[in-house]
Amino acid sequence: MKILEYQYDGEALKRVYENTEWTVGIKNWKPSNDIEQIANLERHNRTDELFVLLAGGCTLVYAEEENGGLVITTIEMKPYAVYQIPPSLWHNTVMTKDAKLLLIENSNTSMENSDLRDLTAEEITVLKNQIK
Repeated sequence: MKILEYQYDGEALKRVYENTEWTVGIKNWKPSNDIEQIANLERHNRTDELFVLLAGGCTLVYAEEENGGLVITTIEMKPYAVYQIPPSLWHNTVMTKDAKLLLIENSNTSMENSDLRDLTAEEITVLKNQIK
């Protein structure tokens, strides 16, 4: 028996470990997580998701639906703190190019039980104003 080691330095997210109950991923910057290119939010309808900032900078973006639109809120992540995204909460990450996140979620989380929502031009402006 031996201890296994998992790393990932490529662009975007890679699930580096998975079992029948949960998965661990490493998420690095990708163009769609840049403040200049962010265009949507996602939600996982049945599962939580955990993020831990390991390096660089990251702003968690989350939103609740209200009167047909979104109320957008941002949190500047602190290194090594654990952030829990509850089921059905719209969210995304705005990352610096040197950012690295640890992601933990149920192994059955997929696009079949998740949704994507494009942000309007007005919502993108609100988001950019909150992050600057």
